[in-house]
Amino acid sequence: MAKKRKTTKSKKSSSFLDKPKKRLSQSQEFEIMKMVLNKFLWLGFIIMAFGLYIMLVFPDRIFKGLSLLIVGAIVLILFTIMIVREYEIIK
Repeated sequence: MAKKRKTTKSKKSSSFLDKPKKRLSQSQEFEIMKMVLNKFLWLGFIIMAFGLYIMLVFPDRIFKGLSLLIVGAIVLILFTIMIVREYEIIK
């Protein structure tokens, strides 16, 4: 018969795991979320602006510029949907 091994769990003491988690208020959480999503919205705008730049400066690469415009618009739409889903608008 096969012998069963006894496993012992070793306790890992880590300073960041021992501390209690700090809770954020709704307004603090919203401000952090707003800052993060603001960066992604800027990213979408920059992608669209770069696509427009390529279309205007290099007329032979209109398809590449148009595709960048579409990708930037998709990024903006996705993060707008994420904002609306995450925080319901209360009337």
